Amino acid sequence: MIRQFSEKARRKLKYYVYLYIDPRDGVVFYVGKGTGNRCFHHMKDVRESDKVARIKDLHKLSQRPEIEILKYGLSETQALLVEATAIDLLGIKSLTNLARGHGSRVGSRASVEEIAAQLDAKPAKIRPDHPCVLININRMFRYGMTPTQLYDATRSAWKVSPDRHDAKYAMSVYQGVVREVYTIAHWLPEGETLRNDDPRRERAIDPSRYEFVGRIADEDVRKLYVDRSVAHLSSPGAQNPIRYVHC
Repeated sequence: MIRQFSEKARRKLKYYVYLYIDPRDGVVFYVGKGTGNRCFHHMKDVRESDKVARIKDLHKLSQRPEIEILKYGLSETQALLVEATAIDLLGIKSLTNLARGHGSRVGSRASVEEIAAQLDAKPAKIRPDHPCVLININRMFRYGMTPTQLYDATRSAWKVSPDRHDAKYAMSVYQGVVREVYTIAHWLPEGETLRNDDPRRERAIDPSRYEFVGRIADEDVRKLYVDRSVAHLSSPGAQNPIRYVHC
């Protein structure tokens, strides 16, 4: 396996998207983009991550990841789009990538029903007697989530002040559209409830974060908000995933 590209090759490659493949089963475990010799840099990475752990496991077996170029000769914008599309296609859950890829929050993989709901979504009019907290799950959302996975991604764990608001409902929001509505029973410090993706409670706990316990809201409430847009209730460029309405 080569360890770097020649200067001539680097000029012709321009921006490119590359894959790291486990030679034991032929499965892609990382998607990246870059220029020059970027695709080789991970071989010397010493930071703690699932990607580095997979590479170290292979080294222990005297093996190396197979590196393939998915597409080259690209502009930076094109490379970002190809990277995000490849991650969407392969599924973030099957990869060691920490994020879905730049630009994946716009036009990302989803069922035709989900895309139609997003593009056709009418603005939600949240009633004053429905105080709620809007929870943006863009970072956790992935294609094909089960109801249980959606619930866990929505309810845990956030920097909120449950003793300072009277939110009755929690709305799961992805790409500005309400995906589900939950009736909040109560809030607890992070780690005090069992999550289906962490049955042994092995995840790191932040004492400043909270999670709620609840159930799917009654159907008459869901009909008012599910598949409705709340983008008009968020400030442009806002980074906080939490927003209170009528609280």
